[in-house]
Amino acid sequence: MASEREDFSLTGPLHLTSVDWESAHHRRSVAASLVQAVYILERDRQEKRQDSQVLAPPWYEFFHFRLLRLLVDDVDHSIFGAVYEFKPPASYCNDSLDGSPRYVIAFRGTLTKPDSLSRDLELDLHLIRNGLHRTSRFEIAMQAVRNIVASVGDSNVWLAGHSLGSAMAMLAGKTMVKNGMFIESFLFNPPFFSAPIERIKDKKVKHGIRFASSVITAGLTLAMKGNHNNQRNQAEDPFAALSAWIPCLFVNPADHIGSEYVGYFEHRKKMEEIGAGGIERLATQNTIGGLLMHAMGKESEPPLHLIPSASLTVNLTPSQEFKQAHGIHQWWQPDLQLQTKLYNSWKQLPANRIQSD
Repeated sequence: MASEREDFSLTGPLHLTSVDWESAHHRRSVAASLVQAVYILERDRQEKRQDSQVLAPPWYEFFHFRLLRLLVDDVDHSIFGAVYEFKPPASYCNDSLDGSPRYVIAFRGTLTKPDSLSRDLELDLHLIRNGLHRTSRFEIAMQAVRNIVASVGDSNVWLAGHSLGSAMAMLAGKTMVKNGMFIESFLFNPPFFSAPIERIKDKKVKHGIRFASSVITAGLTLAMKGNHNNQRNQAEDPFAALSAWIPCLFVNPADHIGSEYVGYFEHRKKMEEIGAGGIERLATQNTIGGLLMHAMGKESEPPLHLIPSASLTVNLTPSQEFKQAHGIHQWWQPDLQLQTKLYNSWKQLPANRIQSD
């Protein structure tokens, strides 16, 4: 049975009758709606809805997108992603299309329904263990991204995802950077797996814990890798190269799955302010666990959440419960109190603002 939250006419962003592609609110709302459509495409499949019963199409057709391709998991055959093509009507003038994508590749998160839950939880475990890049689902997603970018270029493509899906999109974006491709990305409630420091209320205690962690991590980095980092040209440093990619992250401080991003970036700013930016640059690229694996001769990928740059939007609107704070629906609501900060090249830029939609 369909829930009210799946019905676009009841819970969708109906106020966006005309999309201004230069508006941050409009772009965010469209990207979030396309991710929501992936959730409902899978629910349509699970509930065997057909013809007039399907609920997914309004979530993308309202914004003049068409479904180009479904991304289907090879293990449980669930729909985990979709490729959309933007097909505006002929009445649209070219000026109104500035900032619009040609294609959007969107990924859903974990669905707590029997037909997909087991496989989704398996992917969640791979994510926690920093092994998402080794899964067949990611390979399917990555092939779709490569194919679209090869045909139209990276400037015409958006990536979007929520929760587990945002991790997929982030990993795809980071992978494309290695090939010199920088894809605009909208990452809703991206997971950040670490100790829940952000839940500590005392700001001095929080900063103290983060400072100690940074010093230990930087010290271990120097001890285990010697002068290797200093000998590398910055242009050859993959983490430095990654700083040119600035994904849009959307986080709710009441969502404990992704709220650590707030402290992650704010701590970097504080370290720069007290003259400890060099320590933090070393600490930002590594985790203690990863360094210990390296010491034991086991190579591992850097944790997915370690990124040097981002446009971080925090929803300061009070959330009544975790489910609401982690949900995708919040990101197209009007009258939100949002704070957006742009972090670039390991430093905070002055483009900070608080906005209300």
